[in-house]
Amino acid sequence: MLRGTAAIIGGGVIGGGWAARFLLMGWDVRVFDPDPEAERKIGEVLANARRSLPGLSDVALPAEGKLSFHDTISDAVRGASWIQESVPERLDLKRKVYQTIQEHCIPTAVIGSSTSGFKPSELQGCATRPAQIVVTHPFNPVYLLPLVELVTTDKNSAPMVAKAKAILTDLGMYPLHLRAEIDAHIADRFLEAVWREALWLIKDGIATTEEIDNAIRYGFGLRWAQMGLFETYRIAGGEAGMRHFIEQFGPCLEWPWTKLMDVPDLTEDLINQIADQSDAQSGAYSIRELERARDDNLVTILRGLKAQDWGAGALLNAQDRRVEGDVKLPDDLSQPIVTVNRVVPLDWTDYNGHMNEAKYLQAFGDATDRMMLLIGCDADYIASGGSFFTAETHIRHLDEVHAGATIRIETQVLLGAGKKMHLFHRMFDGDRELATGEHMLIHVSLATRRASEPAPHLAATLNAIAQAHGALPLPLGAGKAVGVKG
Repeated sequence: MLRGTAAIIGGGVIGGGWAARFLLMGWDVRVFDPDPEAERKIGEVLANARRSLPGLSDVALPAEGKLSFHDTISDAVRGASWIQESVPERLDLKRKVYQTIQEHCIPTAVIGSSTSGFKPSELQGCATRPAQIVVTHPFNPVYLLPLVELVTTDKNSAPMVAKAKAILTDLGMYPLHLRAEIDAHIADRFLEAVWREALWLIKDGIATTEEIDNAIRYGFGLRWAQMGLFETYRIAGGEAGMRHFIEQFGPCLEWPWTKLMDVPDLTEDLINQIADQSDAQSGAYSIRELERARDDNLVTILRGLKAQDWGAGALLNAQDRRVEGDVKLPDDLSQPIVTVNRVVPLDWTDYNGHMNEAKYLQAFGDATDRMMLLIGCDADYIASGGSFFTAETHIRHLDEVHAGATIRIETQVLLGAGKKMHLFHRMFDGDRELATGEHMLIHVSLATRRASEPAPHLAATLNAIAQAHGALPLPLGAGKAVGVKG
């Protein structure tokens, strides 16, 4: 990976995000911002980045670079190979900053601007060396979102543009190089169009801010997140593809649906251009293949939102609670208790086409959580300061299971006395046994993080189940360790 020194001029939300992105990718970062609170603010942004960005990677990130704060622009940019300007959106201010930067930076440094609206030719206007200055417009949070709009002019040499692309790519970003200058670049023009229409909907009393946000996050926003605009519409065109979609829905552009009525005529040339570009983009895949990719992506996104109980994920969790109904112990405790009954989701499978071994543990962990809930170790109990921690786990993989299979986990309590809860889970697909999981848990005080006696009502319920299950035969595999068969 490339390494170097980056100077951040302006340490607000965007500048702080750039600082975090460079730092966590191993660059030394030198910051200038006249705000006396800049060090605190960037420190808080960096704390969020340290918490979130490394989790996107399945390999260790490079050692974090060195962060320093400087009283002058001249000191901050000295020796930097990348200089990112993120000062307020005033052209006179930006040009003044570039004059100072170029008096003190090395001539080979890339000077990128975070501007969301100015064109690079405007920024280069009074520059000593205009060839150094480009637009590198990111999206917040800069340390997580990969898109950066790279806008250049004919004053920027091909080697310099290639250098900028290489550095941005090495930071884990996607440099979208615009083929021509345009006010507000590409992405913000989309956002502005949606924003304007949203303002009209609110002004005319059609929708509230929450209703508009819900229209996006529960619907097309999820589709756009993984396929964008044209690939999404290609699927909408069915097997006939993009041309059919345009022919079917193109006339809508002439209907008074929005306040933004200045639309291009759908000439045959424009239709051909769009259809040809869509074929080049997505024509290697059949509609069924695109649909399956879309579904896989949406399941992954929605399940991620579900884990955070946010947006569309919160809707899914609420639906689960409605479908499941009240959670309570069965009347008959003489048999193992069904603690999980669910379908294996698409994102639980691995490169071998069957359930990832980590997901066996997750399923058994869910079964343990359900048993805890059934005996009274619920959210209120945990909030009061008591819970169970897993001390030991042994999983046996007996058979394959694939996405779409309905798995059922039956749980037998082998011991429920004092501070210990000893569980044995058996996973089935119908009558076919897939795996077993044996777990020893210890009740702990969350205040001391040490073993403690459970509350009397919880201990009584657990003991009653253990006594009832004591009449069952010891399940095959209980008490076994990993061994080699002869």
